Amino acid sequence: MAANFDLFGDPIPANHGGRGRPEHVPTIENRNRVNMLLAMGWSNERIAAALRVTLPTLRKHYFSELKYRAVARDRLDAALLMKAFEAAEKGRLGPFLKLVERNDLMNFGQTSRPRVAETAAAEPKPEKAPKLGKKEEALLAAHQPNAGTPMGELMMRRQQGLNS
Repeated sequence: MAANFDLFGDPIPANHGGRGRPEHVPTIENRNRVNMLLAMGWSNERIAAALRVTLPTLRKHYFSELKYRAVARDRLDAALLMKAFEAAEKGRLGPFLKLVERNDLMNFGQTSRPRVAETAAAEPKPEKAPKLGKKEEALLAAHQPNAGTPMGELMMRRQQGLNS
C-alpha cells in the first residue's frame, strides 16, 4: 500500500477526514527536524508549532530527542565536523579548516566576530536618573514653572521677588 504525503512531506494518516484528530505519526524526518531545531535553540512551543502538534504530543513522541536538548548543538557541530573531515580527505580542506579555527577560538573563549551583547557590555552605560514616583514628580513639576505660560511667568516673578 502506497503512503500518501501532504505538501510538506508528512504522511497523511489513514483516518484523515474522519472524526477526531488524526494520530500523529513520528517519522525519521520529523525526528531529525526536532534534533535540528533543538540544536538551533528553539523552544518546545516553537518546535511543536513547526510540527503542527501540541506540546503534550511533542513530549510524548519526541521525548528521547528533547532529553538531549543541552547537547544538541554539540552533536550538530560534531556531525558537521565529521562531514568536513570526510571532504578534507577528498582534498577539500577549506570547510574543515574553518571549523577547526572556530573550534579553537571557542576553546579559548573567543569568537570570530564580536556579538552585539559583548560590544554593548564593553561600552560604559550612562547612569540613569533615579526613578521618581508620581507624588515626587508632581512636587518637582509644581516647583518648576513653565516659562511659556502666563501662570509660569507669574510664578517666576514671585520666585525672583522672594530671592531678592
